[in-house]
Amino acid sequence: MNGEQSFRPRAKMCAEMRLKMENVRQYRILQVHNFYQIPGGEDVVVRNEKRLLEEHGHKVFTYYRTNKELNERGMIGKLLLPFTAVYSFRTCREVKALIRKNKIDIVHVHNTLTMVSPSVFYAAFQCNVPVVQTLHNFRMLCPAGSFFRNNMICEECVSGGLKCAVKHSCYRASRLQTIVSTLILKIHRMLGTYRRVSFICLTEFNKNKLLDSFDVSRKPERRRIVDPSRIFIKPNFTFAEGIQPSSEPESEEYFLFAGRVEALKGVDIAIRAFERIPDKLLYIAGTGPMLEEMQTYVREHGLSNVKFLGYLQKEEMSERFYHAKAVIMTSQCYEAFAMTIAEAYSYGVPVIAGRVGNMEGMVKEGITGVKFQYDSSADLARKVKEFEEMDIAALKENAREFYQKRLRPEDNYRKLVEIYGSISRGRKERQ
Repeated sequence: MNGEQSFRPRAKMCAEMRLKMENVRQYRILQVHNFYQIPGGEDVVVRNEKRLLEEHGHKVFTYYRTNKELNERGMIGKLLLPFTAVYSFRTCREVKALIRKNKIDIVHVHNTLTMVSPSVFYAAFQCNVPVVQTLHNFRMLCPAGSFFRNNMICEECVSGGLKCAVKHSCYRASRLQTIVSTLILKIHRMLGTYRRVSFICLTEFNKNKLLDSFDVSRKPERRRIVDPSRIFIKPNFTFAEGIQPSSEPESEEYFLFAGRVEALKGVDIAIRAFERIPDKLLYIAGTGPMLEEMQTYVREHGLSNVKFLGYLQKEEMSERFYHAKAVIMTSQCYEAFAMTIAEAYSYGVPVIAGRVGNMEGMVKEGITGVKFQYDSSADLARKVKEFEEMDIAALKENAREFYQKRLRPEDNYRKLVEIYGSISRGRKERQ
């Protein structure tokens, strides 16, 4: 107990000394995040970023809400949801109180749907504190957040307007939830809310998609929805570096699919590809709405080379990554940022990924992995065979090098504080 108590002050002093040595301002950050009812990758990124900032001596305060609150609401509360999702007086009041009490320098927002709402931006505006939001998906352009409908990529909301999402009930196949998600975007676009907010895009692809979607020559008013000078690029990162496997390698070589078992992630593409190459083993780590359907398919087709591992804890997942020959990425959407690829590279594991969206840019053909036609199981099967003929040791070394150069926590930290400094200076210049 005494050792723990004495360690904490030393750790705090080390962090403060590091800030002084790096000549970096110590920020007081309010981190805002709305958790979904089902945990996702965004939650991991939020916690990683909080840990990263605190390890470097910054003060991180939090305003967290969860959509599980909906289950505790009475009938009147649920009826008011379409209004509170657009603007929550509670959020605005509570966030302003936190900003003033803790002398916040930066408000960093991650997700606002649905309990937080964009009212968090107005709390920052009213307190004259700069606010930045990390765009973890494409919800600024697509109410569903994925550019994915009927098992294929869809950008109809960009070309035809947000009403298209309502027509197709794109968000969770619910007309009502889609209307709420659409109203949030429509109203705050009209109010000019997003022009006053800085945004962090995870990739160049995402930034270009955002700007191109709002820069339509026949509708010049779209250019005013966001301010291009307030958009920054910073990828996600992983702390997987340094984790060592505790067991011996598997007796059989295997390829790894790690993700939700659903159409969006293309799990059926992966399984049908390995149906064509019965001498190659595929492990599927994860669970999801298509799990039972895919298990039935594997059983009925006698695919002894496809094995379901279910949901794995962090340590178990690390083991699977370390011992995999390659990670298979079959997402059928753009992927705002393919964290699975980042994790694979951190373990020195090459990736076989579809040519679509951000996956195409994160995999270097013949260097860190190979790419295939994203919606073709036949092409994936061919690429797995080609991969087997390559210098896999070199691919593994290149994958690790990619991580070391682009995805390390330290590099991510430097980019983040640069963004904080930029938006802080920008606010002072506009005053």
